[in-house]
Amino acid sequence: MDTPTRFEQLVAQLKARGYRATPQRVALLKIIAASTGHPTATQMYEQIREQFPTTTLATVYKTLTLLKETGQVLELEFSGAENRYDGNKPYPHPHLICVQCKQISDPTIDALDQVAVRISRSTGYKIIGHRFDIYGICPQCQRKSKKIAHSNRGAPF
Repeated sequence: MDTPTRFEQLVAQLKARGYRATPQRVALLKIIAASTGHPTATQMYEQIREQFPTTTLATVYKTLTLLKETGQVLELEFSGAENRYDGNKPYPHPHLICVQCKQISDPTIDALDQVAVRISRSTGYKIIGHRFDIYGICPQCQRKSKKIAHSNRGAPF
């Protein structure tokens, strides 16, 4: 979905719940709609604060909570790390997570969509949500590791 359309959807959700589209909230919605990654609340706050210095982190969290409740943002919780948010795919989908740089990407694996359905059928569970995260080392970090290893060859310790 294109950024302007996604932005309009987010604004409509806010207004449907009776919330005003304040300049700070609009700035946050623009960040969410344009995001190709999975930013933290702090990262979004830092971007908004450049334009609106009086904005609080609490405003960001309140808006994210509202969007999460309406199904417009997917919150990815990590123990020991700040939660990340996905506003472009606010539904369960797989994530590739680099354990070194913490980058998160969304692989397209259609076969996984059917896994929850099959599990539900075979167990009798009514699936209300799921999460499938794959941890590894991204290609960029692998290249960096190879460069470091190569440059350290023959170096005295």
